[in-house]
Amino acid sequence: MSQFINSKETLVTEAIDGMIRASNGQLARLDGYPHIKVVVRADWDKSKVALVSGGGSGHEPSHAGFVGQGMLTAAVCGDVFASPSVDAVLAGILAVTGKAGCLLIVKNYTGDRLNFGLAVERARAFGLKVAMVIVDDDVALPELPQA
Repeated sequence: MSQFINSKETLVTEAIDGMIRASNGQLARLDGYPHIKVVVRADWDKSKVALVSGGGSGHEPSHAGFVGQGMLTAAVCGDVFASPSVDAVLAGILAVTGKAGCLLIVKNYTGDRLNFGLAVERARAFGLKVAMVIVDDDVALPELPQA
């Protein structure tokens, strides 16, 4: 079967490269790329609350496709179907968080909850104002009864 990718190893970085090239200067990537895959708004004003999300890649243009004016400030992209590392999430937080703080919007996936949660704790240890909200949209996980 033919596929519309060059290789599994370069899929995520090539998708991000394409989005940035097509953004007309509105998107940028952090230093540390391609190991730390964070897409940010090029025009971000650090006096505002930053909105950060992310997760495993493989569903492009999600998550980086939601970075832009009136939407996310940054997206932290993991490898295909794998949560981004704690270091990558922390790099994203540090890059966009000013005095107004940062809100992380995290999907209800175990790896995302763990890695984003640990990054939040590290960012708070640096004195940053950071909050996290979990959204329950992951249909890959079974619906569990609530206590």
